[in-house]
Amino acid sequence: MTNLEIAWILQEIADLLELQGEDPFKVMAYRQGARTVRNLGKELTNIKSRQELEHLPGIGKKLSLQITELLATGKCALYQRLKKEIPMTLKELLKIPGLGPKSIKLIHERLGVNDLADLEKATLEKKIRTLPGMGSKTELNILRSIEMLKQNTYSNIPIGIAMPLAVQFIEDLKQLPEVHRGVVCGSLRRGKDQVEAIDLLVSTTNSEIIKQTLRKHPQVKKLLDSDLKKCVVLTWLGIKVIIEMVEEKQFWIALYNLTGSKKHKLKMKERAEKLNLRLTEQGIYPDDSEDSINVNSEADIYKCLGMLYIPPELREGEKELQAALKGKIPQLLEIEDLKGDLHLHTSWSDGVKSIENMVEKAKEKKYEYIAITDHSKSLKIAGGLSEERLKEQHKLIRELNNKSDNLQILTGVETDILDTGQLDYDNDILDSCDLVIASIHSGFRQDREKITGRIEAALKNPYVHILAHPTGRIIGRRNPYKVDLERIFALAHSENKILEINSSVDRLDLSSELAYKAAYDYKIPISIDTDAHDTAKMDEIAYGVLTARRGWLTKEHVINTKSLIELKKCLSRKS
Repeated sequence: MTNLEIAWILQEIADLLELQGEDPFKVMAYRQGARTVRNLGKELTNIKSRQELEHLPGIGKKLSLQITELLATGKCALYQRLKKEIPMTLKELLKIPGLGPKSIKLIHERLGVNDLADLEKATLEKKIRTLPGMGSKTELNILRSIEMLKQNTYSNIPIGIAMPLAVQFIEDLKQLPEVHRGVVCGSLRRGKDQVEAIDLLVSTTNSEIIKQTLRKHPQVKKLLDSDLKKCVVLTWLGIKVIIEMVEEKQFWIALYNLTGSKKHKLKMKERAEKLNLRLTEQGIYPDDSEDSINVNSEADIYKCLGMLYIPPELREGEKELQAALKGKIPQLLEIEDLKGDLHLHTSWSDGVKSIENMVEKAKEKKYEYIAITDHSKSLKIAGGLSEERLKEQHKLIRELNNKSDNLQILTGVETDILDTGQLDYDNDILDSCDLVIASIHSGFRQDREKITGRIEAALKNPYVHILAHPTGRIIGRRNPYKVDLERIFALAHSENKILEINSSVDRLDLSSELAYKAAYDYKIPISIDTDAHDTAKMDEIAYGVLTARRGWLTKEHVINTKSLIELKKCLSRKS
């Protein structure tokens, strides 16, 4: 039994103990034990005695006995007992991404949820959002995951589900001594908002051990196909994961081949032929030779063809090859370029964390500033703020700013664009905010002229800075509303407004294509924000950056790459 398999069992013991309501310190001990075993660096089978085990960090007498039992028999009495004691239907809920044992226990005890059917009913009845630490976004994630669990195989996988799962598989496989490198590739590496499957690449000296490990992986439902070079598994969520296995010397050419679109690779092949080269799945060859040209990175492949390196997000076979040949690939936006998040919700409306919690997370991310933009009064289902409550919140923010030296909290609001096109607050209230976001949360099925007119009216308001999630799409669940984007873009440009790339993995709105059009064709500044309703969702900024990179955006296109002083100048209102 490998270290990785033992770590998985210890982790599952911790989950089951937490579901059972066991002492938190006991649960923590098993989680720590799992981390220690996972990151040990040498195989437990080489540690001969129980005394040696007990000297490992976080491994006491009890855990060392259970690890010894697993090494000797492949079984653990405590693990077997817990699996019998906890109902299978409750354990199934652990398969839902982002829903851990602590949350499941809370849902089970407060709402009487015992299985997936109960959970679906509670979610549809909007009961989940009433529980501490949960909200409407949690409900959306649960519903999506339940839909996936009901299907045998699932395509059009949202990037927010695919990427964490892909990273988990890669991090697990990299723990194996036989694996030298492991990376995400395919359309997921290119940052597409939905993918058909998860593509991974590992370089290894032993493909058999990888297959054996994958069969036991806690996320794997079954092995679909395997040979010496490829292993295909199906997860419990019905997601197909394809693991390509190569020798180390073939790693870079394999990564290139497994990343770009078919159209991109075809154009690259045609370019190679013009230079009397052959670009194949095995390497780059001079026409008259069977010996491939040595490449030590993907950049070497593009250099051989006389062009600049093309970042993965641009490899769609459109305009990127021409740009690379002319030396005009832009320096794409990096996540480190962002200096703040301008769209955040807190427990004052429908968020689940306090302003102070969001501030601490922002400090961890080394931000210079954030904007607190809770919902306005008409959005009652989201706990929208009355004028009085908004003033109270802004008073608190000013007090917090007086105590903080290294982070500025901007007062703000996400004001609804009402059916008439008017905003949810009078202008004197909007004028009191450092930042005003306008957005649509109702009337999604209105005709093109009506919904376009509403947005135009909002953009003409001198107190509005940003139009949030401009097309209203929810990926895989709601199509964009019928809006005349040419008119919206033209007006946003003339009124000096900012358009948002909403980084929420359910939205990614603007899309990469529309972000390119807005930034390049209409010269509209873009804000990349999370719309986060809790601290964990603030990390979704990475998906907004991926979307921006797919749209060829640089830091110069993005408003929240500016310093606080520069940002305030951009947000200042005309007199």
